[in-house]
Amino acid sequence: MKSNRRAFIKQAAVLSATPFILPSNVWAADVKPNDKINMGFIGMGKQSGHLLGSFLGQKTCTVVAVCDVDTTRREAAQKRVNETYTARPEYGSPDCAAYNDFREIIARDDIDAVCIATPDHWHAIATVAALESGKDVYCEKPLTHNIHEAITVMKAVKKNKRVLQTGSMQRSMEGFRTACELVQNGHIGKVTHVECDFGPPGVPCDLPEEAMEPGLDWDMWCGPGPMRPYNSVLSPRGIHDHFPDWRAYKEYGGGMVCDWGAHHLDIAQWGLGMDESGPVEVKAPDDPKATKGAIMTYANGITVEHKSGFGTHFFGDAGEVKVNRGRIEFYQDGKKIAGWTKREDGGSLGGVVRTIEKDHLADAKIKLYNSRDHIKDFLECIASRTKPVTSEIVGGHTAICCHLMNQAYYNHATLKWNPKKMKFTRGGGEKAWLTRDYRSPWKV
Repeated sequence: MKSNRRAFIKQAAVLSATPFILPSNVWAADVKPNDKINMGFIGMGKQSGHLLGSFLGQKTCTVVAVCDVDTTRREAAQKRVNETYTARPEYGSPDCAAYNDFREIIARDDIDAVCIATPDHWHAIATVAALESGKDVYCEKPLTHNIHEAITVMKAVKKNKRVLQTGSMQRSMEGFRTACELVQNGHIGKVTHVECDFGPPGVPCDLPEEAMEPGLDWDMWCGPGPMRPYNSVLSPRGIHDHFPDWRAYKEYGGGMVCDWGAHHLDIAQWGLGMDESGPVEVKAPDDPKATKGAIMTYANGITVEHKSGFGTHFFGDAGEVKVNRGRIEFYQDGKKIAGWTKREDGGSLGGVVRTIEKDHLADAKIKLYNSRDHIKDFLECIASRTKPVTSEIVGGHTAICCHLMNQAYYNHATLKWNPKKMKFTRGGGEKAWLTRDYRSPWKV
C-alpha cells in the first residue's frame, strides 16, 4: 500500500458511508510504527490509570499525549508512558506530550483517537470536540452528564462518521452476555420485570472550602459546572488510589444512579433488547426522601426497578436470571439450573458460562455481540469502521435511562418519555430537566 494503514482508514471513511473491513491478514500482521493508531488521553485519574495500562499493552496503537488539570497526575502519566516505551520500543516512542488543556490534544491532526476519563460533567464537551475534529472516541460511562448531551453525542457520531466506545465494559464480560442471551432466547419465558441494585441518586454539593496547594487548574476542573471553592473530595491532589467522590454530587456526576446504574441498567437494556429505545415512564418512589424504589416502565409493560438485590436480576414467567461481576445464576420453574459466585468452592465462572452455552444456547436464534476485550474491540472497530459493543447508541440510551431515573428522584415526579423522539411527552417533564446551566464559555 502506498499510504500507511491509518491514512487508508481515514480515506476510506471519507469515500464511503458504508462500513468496510480490512483483511484479517493486514490487521494481524506486525504493525509498523507509522501504521499505529495515535491516541491522546484526557483525564489521568484512577480509572484512566487502568485504561492507560490496557492501551499501552496494545501493539496496534501508541499513546502520544496525555492531559490532566493536575500537574502531578499529568506528569506521572507522561512518565509512565515514556518508561513503558523506553522498555518496549516496538510499542511506541518515549516522547509523550503532556497538556493541561484538552483542546491542545483536540488540535493535533496526528492524533487519531482519544480516551476520555474525566469527571462526568466534562464527558460531552471533550467527546463532541474530538468527534468534530475527526477523532474516534473511547469515553467512560456514563457517556454524558445529562439527556441533552446524550442526544448531542449520538448526533455528532453520526454526523462525523466516527467510532465511539462507551466504557460499559460489562458487555465484554462473558457472564453478562450469556445472561442476556438466556433472557432474549426465552429461557425464562416471557419477561415480567427486572430489578437492578446500585446506590443513591446525586445530591447537591455543599462541601466546605479547603486550602489548595499549587499545581491544580481549579477553574478548568470546574469547567462547565458551577465555580465553587476547592475541596479535596472532588479532586484529591496528585496520585490517589481511590475513586473520588465528585460522582456523588449532581453538579459533576449523578450519584450511584449514574455510576453503577450505568452498568446494571445497561445490562437490563441489553437483556430486554432495548438498546435503541428506553422506558416510556419513570416513576419516583412514594417517599420523597427514598433513594431507591424508582421504577422504569417500557411500552410492552416490563418494569425495571431500582432496589437492593443481585446486580441485574431478570424475572420471567418460567424462570429467572441473576448476573453481577463474578456471579451468575439461572433458574427454571423454581429450580436452579446453573450458577457460580466467587464465594463458592470449585469450578469457575467461565466453566459455568460455557456449560450454559453448551446446554442451552448452542442453537440459540439470538446471538449477541461477542466482545472478549473492551479495548481491543474499540481498536478493531476503528480499523473496520463498524460499531463496537457499547457504541454511542448503547451508551447514549443507557445514559438517558440513568438521567431519567435521577430526574424522577430529584423532582419526586412521574416522567412520561418518548424513547423514539427522545423527549418528554406533553406534560411528562420539564425541558429544564433535559440539560443544565453551563458556565461560560462552555456549552453543549
